[in-house]
Amino acid sequence: MAVIPFLAMVRKDLQLFFTDQDRSAISKQVLAGAETDKNLKVTTPTEDEARDLVTRGTLAVAVVIPKGFGEAAGKAFFGDGERPALTLLHDPSRGMELAMVRGILTQHVMEAVSTETFGGDQRRGITMPYTVNEQAMTAGSNIAYNGYAHSFAGMAIQFLLFAMANMGVEMLLERQRGLWKRLRSAPISRATLLSSKAASGTVLSLLILLVSFGFAMLVFHVRIEGSVAGFLAVSIACAMMAATFGLLVAAIGNSPATARGVTTLAVLLMVMLGGAWVPTFIFPAWLQQATIVLPVRWAVDGLDAMTWRGIGLSGAALPVLVLIAFAAMFWMIAASRFRWEEA
Repeated sequence: MAVIPFLAMVRKDLQLFFTDQDRSAISKQVLAGAETDKNLKVTTPTEDEARDLVTRGTLAVAVVIPKGFGEAAGKAFFGDGERPALTLLHDPSRGMELAMVRGILTQHVMEAVSTETFGGDQRRGITMPYTVNEQAMTAGSNIAYNGYAHSFAGMAIQFLLFAMANMGVEMLLERQRGLWKRLRSAPISRATLLSSKAASGTVLSLLILLVSFGFAMLVFHVRIEGSVAGFLAVSIACAMMAATFGLLVAAIGNSPATARGVTTLAVLLMVMLGGAWVPTFIFPAWLQQATIVLPVRWAVDGLDAMTWRGIGLSGAALPVLVLIAFAAMFWMIAASRFRWEEA
């Protein structure tokens, strides 16, 4: 029963890309029927654009209507010829949406072929007038989808955030005990003290991330199908973001007890909405757009791009820049608001 609301949530405002290479009366009717479907948002890019968007995970499914489809489908409707194939370019992690697109296409293709052939009378139709050629889109031809890669990315980011949040709470405890007040008497600047905490947190976070993926590679056959350098860059950026998040907790927390409760809630919300628990594509369209303000979304997307999506170094560039920007923001807030002793 739980599948029913899930299907409803996925189908609402499903974005579907059509590339019509046929330009026949039937292909135009298929496209027109899809455009009038209130559950779909239809766009018509080029095939190369559609392939790139699906490969990067921006789009779930794209439909390519080949040349000669309309004529061949009309003949195949009576079993008089070979059935033409519609190509479905799909993200292999989003099988639910692929199944829905198959059903939607069946409806619109049958309506278009029968309307063109009989003026809407479908009683004489004998066979399904087309077949489907499904192509799972990753950056490499021999790359298979491994769901464990996404799962370990999400779990690792959650581990990092909780570990660094705990570091921030420990810093609050140290402040309560007067340790930071004593440290200030040493000939070391405040920036140096905070930087040392950020550096140690970054190293610890990076080790957690690498150990998690090392286990995934050994046991669950997760592979870095994209760029090794890109994977390391995303991992380091994730570690910096998590470490400075810990400093932020220490800077804005009033007490260890309250900081621990609020931070736990904040981390759980970030990992849930950022796609660490469940893929973001099941969210409503407006929420999918809203989650780009969360660092977890960029961390998970960056690790996915470097593992099972098989995208090269270019796929790491934007996630790394955004994660470093979050780290810089957390650092600036923490440095400006950090209290060195109890009020």
